[in-house]
Amino acid sequence: MLRSLHKIPGLVAAALILLLATTGVVLSVLPALETAQAPAVTTPAPNTAELAARVAAAYPGVEQIRRAPSGLITAFYFENDRPGRVVIDPVTGEGVRDYTPSAFSRWMTNLHRSLFLDDGGRLTAAAGALAMLVLCVSGCLLTVRRVGGWRRLFSRLRGPLAGRLHVEIARIALPGLLLSSLTALVMTAGTFGVLPSDRAAPLFPTEVSETMGAAPGEIAALAAVPLEDLRELTFPYPGDATDVFTLKTVSGTGYLDQGTGAMLVWADHGPWQQLSATVKMLHTGRGAWVLGLVLGLTTLGAPVLAVTGIIVWLSGRRARPRLPAGARADRADTIVLVGSEGGSTWGFAATLHKGLMAAGHTVHTAALSRFAPERYTNARQVIILASTYGDGAAPSSAQGFADRLAALPAAPAMPLAVLGFGDRQFPDFCGYACEIARLAEEKGWPQLLPLDRVDRQSPQDFARWGRALGQALGHPLELAHQPALAPTHPLTLISRRDYGAEMQAPTSILRFALPSIGLWQRITGRGFPSFAAGDLLGILPEGSAVPRFYSLASASRDGFVEICVKKHTGGLCSGQLIGLRPGGTVRGFIRRNPDFRPVGNRKPVILIGAGTGIGPLAGFARANRKGRDMHLYFGARHPKSDLLYDEELRQWQANGRLTSVNTAFSRTADRSYVQDILRKDAARITDLIEGGAQVLVCGGREMASGVTAAMADILQPKGLTPATLKAEGRYVEDVY
Repeated sequence: MLRSLHKIPGLVAAALILLLATTGVVLSVLPALETAQAPAVTTPAPNTAELAARVAAAYPGVEQIRRAPSGLITAFYFENDRPGRVVIDPVTGEGVRDYTPSAFSRWMTNLHRSLFLDDGGRLTAAAGALAMLVLCVSGCLLTVRRVGGWRRLFSRLRGPLAGRLHVEIARIALPGLLLSSLTALVMTAGTFGVLPSDRAAPLFPTEVSETMGAAPGEIAALAAVPLEDLRELTFPYPGDATDVFTLKTVSGTGYLDQGTGAMLVWADHGPWQQLSATVKMLHTGRGAWVLGLVLGLTTLGAPVLAVTGIIVWLSGRRARPRLPAGARADRADTIVLVGSEGGSTWGFAATLHKGLMAAGHTVHTAALSRFAPERYTNARQVIILASTYGDGAAPSSAQGFADRLAALPAAPAMPLAVLGFGDRQFPDFCGYACEIARLAEEKGWPQLLPLDRVDRQSPQDFARWGRALGQALGHPLELAHQPALAPTHPLTLISRRDYGAEMQAPTSILRFALPSIGLWQRITGRGFPSFAAGDLLGILPEGSAVPRFYSLASASRDGFVEICVKKHTGGLCSGQLIGLRPGGTVRGFIRRNPDFRPVGNRKPVILIGAGTGIGPLAGFARANRKGRDMHLYFGARHPKSDLLYDEELRQWQANGRLTSVNTAFSRTADRSYVQDILRKDAARITDLIEGGAQVLVCGGREMASGVTAAMADILQPKGLTPATLKAEGRYVEDVY
């Protein structure tokens, strides 16, 4: 419900919101320009009486003096029966230039307020403001749910760039967009009389002295009004003894006798008038030009939010299979919850959803982050399908689940089945699913089935688990899942550099040409996407529907796609890649890996890797064009056969992209590993980390464990640990 409340207004009102945001940004600059155009007051500002006297002396036929919230003072007068209007210097009371209202400002204001459609346009603009308000509130609640609570509202995000950019900009723009939409709605309500109103002005006095000639500079009531409080002073009509001075200030309106200068009637602004003035100031920035500019800057986020929001919506539609119409959460007898990072687990969920419905169940399938047991009033079982992000972490669609489960006073009554998805070659196989099972057991949640796992998206593993689930439910259940192939692009090999033959460990640096894509593919996002070093290249080997992933050693702006590959015994994909020759092609796709890259600051970076793990580290060095302090610690077998990027490492060190290069070789007389050279350089590493350095580790899991142990020993005297650095985002691993 909350996601629909955020999505539907955004899609429906996107064009209107973009128009209102764009015009609002333009209008936000006008108060600052008006303030800049007002004559500077270098001496103490006169009061209203002094200003009126000076203007009357300069322009005997003055009819009215106005002071805008920006401080710009204008006078309207007649001279020889011809009207005039000038910008006034308050110090002299004389005009500095003719005053000509901006036609552009008036045109832009009318477009912003009413779309040139009068009352209908005002209501349409109000609908846009309401849509923005709904988007702000629902988006904030969605973010809170995604990150796992209000305390984590500003925590670091994971996932595709468009989604992260959408949330990051929203965090900055949210206060301004909320203020703009709320004040717009209040102003519209006031325009159409929905809100209560105070009497606009006091009644015109019925008794006056019918004398004339009071000098404005000698009227005490005017002298009591500071210039900054003045809004408008209207002079009596010449020759009419029954007319009066009309004074409007920030606090009220009054009438003064033109003969005696006495205040005849005065009325303070009521609370609704004061509210209206405050709301107008907050919305337009008039009288607070700095606020206007701030609101304008935050409103600039609206177009970006619209574009990224549409991209996220389209990506979500493409990534998730279309589920059959399911039951509401409070009516379903089976709840299926999905924790997925890349979207493949949703495909298995769709197969399970269809199979359970065919067996006569009412099924509700949702993201694991939407776990809400209080709504499962008719459920007889809960089934969780969970992949693992990185080294045992929760995937993006499962954020906050563990906290919600821990916060429950008691475990749900309906039994639970947990199925994990992962890769058995990793020691922490299906780590997040194991964590869910552990938490459920500690909470006392009854089991429908013991924890089970699916290795590398195996349809056979899934079908076996389905049969076990059917037995637990009391009926046959056959789950024939056909994994959806990722959309791939042909990659043509343009060059290769081979290493490791002497060590019986064939390894190659493979460089592919960037796939050419058309304009329409770029617009629709179906072309080969942009990427950065550290992202992953998924390769679909022939004869398999399961991709293998390789860390990228290049970025889009390098103009090529580069990976490092080592041939593994029996490895289907690595064997095909090592056997590829220039001109040959494979099919691949990009998967974002935004957590594994140097953070955007000037602090030092420590790169640690071994073997093909140097791939993304080389990409980081290649991209270090500004000479950021970057130190590489690299382990290989032998310097003559396994020193990947040997030529580039020397060049990058010479041109400052690498500050230092430290190598360890395990098949030489002085056998050493990367963790050994770390310990030898402990003093410098400690100084770097105390200076805010980030550590990036890439390579095999065994190597990473040794590096973690070495870093723990190095940091221990300073009271630091790799775990504390990980929590700060300063120790990041990409291990395999």
